Amino acid sequence: MIRRVVVLCMLVPALVHAERPSGVCIDVSVDFVPTDSLQLVAWVERADGSFVDTLFITNKTGRFGLGNRPGRLDFNTGSANGDTFPYGRREQTFPVWAHRHGLSWPLVTFQNGDENNLSHPFSESSAEVPPPYCRPIQPTEPEFDSGTCASQAFTDKGVLSSAMSLYPPRMDVTRKAGVDSISVDMFRTLNPFDAVSQPTPLGGVSSKISWAAPQAIDYGDYVMFVEASKTYDFNGVYNATTYPSPAGIPWAEYGRPWRGQPSVIYRVPFSLTTLPTLASTDTYVGYGDITGQSGTINPPDATIETATPGSGASRFQLVSDGGTMYRMRVTATPEFDSTAPAKIGSPSVSKVGSTTATIAFTASGDDGDTGKVTGYEIRVRANSPMTADNFTESMAVTATVIPDSAGRPQSVELTGLLPQTDYFVGIRPYDNCFNKGELTVVEVTTLDREVAEVPWCFIATAAYGSVMANDVEMLRRFRDGVLTRTVIGELAVETYYTFGPAVAGVIGESELLRASARSVLEPIVAWARQLTY
Repeated sequence: MIRRVVVLCMLVPALVHAERPSGVCIDVSVDFVPTDSLQLVAWVERADGSFVDTLFITNKTGRFGLGNRPGRLDFNTGSANGDTFPYGRREQTFPVWAHRHGLSWPLVTFQNGDENNLSHPFSESSAEVPPPYCRPIQPTEPEFDSGTCASQAFTDKGVLSSAMSLYPPRMDVTRKAGVDSISVDMFRTLNPFDAVSQPTPLGGVSSKISWAAPQAIDYGDYVMFVEASKTYDFNGVYNATTYPSPAGIPWAEYGRPWRGQPSVIYRVPFSLTTLPTLASTDTYVGYGDITGQSGTINPPDATIETATPGSGASRFQLVSDGGTMYRMRVTATPEFDSTAPAKIGSPSVSKVGSTTATIAFTASGDDGDTGKVTGYEIRVRANSPMTADNFTESMAVTATVIPDSAGRPQSVELTGLLPQTDYFVGIRPYDNCFNKGELTVVEVTTLDREVAEVPWCFIATAAYGSVMANDVEMLRRFRDGVLTRTVIGELAVETYYTFGPAVAGVIGESELLRASARSVLEPIVAWARQLTY
């Protein structure tokens, strides 16, 4: 296999590190075209291998704690297009980055210490609001292939343990008193990646990661790394047979085994100089440890796919530009830029549902009203006004907005909202030197809940907080094995499905009603247990 790295420094030779004058912004951009559903992290090292900075990490790992959450390493995962289970730490996601950044955090475990179970006590499970994770589902359920959350999940957010992790905990939750561990109050404080956590880039679309090299970064030679991970990326070596579902655990029928080919790493040496520089690579430099326990970059070999688009070494597409082929390209452009983008124009709510809303606006310019911004930082806050002071503390929106030229129409779709809730949406543009424009806040109130939004086992699930709680599973078996075999039972099931969703939606949002519902269901569960076993 031919591996090629192209470095064009535009008449500038390799440099010994030299001090950069004050006020010079150097915009470092990484261009690539990803496949769907990648988890990505990008970082910079000096030529001697010393770590400089993490400049991009996808939200699932950087904000939602994919690498440091409760549960076994080998838990199955949900949905056909990504990791939606709330449980199971994924230390295999970015093993090279994890072993190079030099940081560590306390390991998050379940409050009751049972790492082998997907179902946990309702008294230790709070709602996912907004829901980055869905409840675990079985592959036979229609929601599995859609990748959407059929209902609000209630999960054990975990507790900080004495063991250590190379991944940060999630930063998106606020502790619910009496349910969540007091450790949850520390999660956000411990996680340093809020500013660089971004939505997963769209598959098949040209993408850009921008990094304004800090003033402390001198002129000289550096190396850009991007590590790309993907679930269900199977081949003949890494697949559901060689890395199967965990055996001998409760709820093993939920989800599917996901461990395919390990992370792949793209590497591009580049320079920061007084003039623009460009460098690229058309191949990967190696792959990470499938167990996540080592930070070694394994050299390319026959175990990794190279010819299948979107798989293995081809998780980044091969791009042709002016006769040069690349999978990843790095440009470094010095400039003096102290002008912030203008604020967005004409913000409005163009569409609203019970769990979704679309905000429309006109694009900002890079320098005031001219040019094109690098991106938009978008955050949402429920039930309390958003201000410039609390903007960074508000929940980041994971939707991708591809910037257009100044004055052109733009929009962002918000998902995973709660019905009948007031939300404040803040939008702030930024340019390639990370000058930030003025914050614009849009208020939207979601509509009443829709009956079709709540799935089976409505009331019991709302009462117990998890579709897998033991009593919920008992009622499900009673429904499938007993009620559906009689005419009266069928009528009871049809009635339940007609009126249950609306009732469940109310119960799920009130702990008092959930407790009352559990009291009502207790004798029914006891009766079902006698008939089922």
